[in-house]
Amino acid sequence: MNFDTNNHSVFLLHYHLIMCIQYRNKVIDNTISNRLQEIFEYICPKYNILLEEWNHDVDHVHVL
Repeated sequence: MNFDTNNHSVFLLHYHLIMCIQYRNKVIDNTISNRLQEIFEYICPKYNILLEEWNHDVDHVHVL
């Protein structure tokens, strides 16, 4: 567990992000989900983010 700090505080934040497809169209399959996960994993170290969990359905993605 990594705590972030600034001048006056120490903190640990958890975000549960849900990304939905417009009009809830059913377009996310395993290939698209895997590519999205690769992109997130590439971006995460630049912002000191730990990707804990990744789940998808045909019309949305859950990121923790």
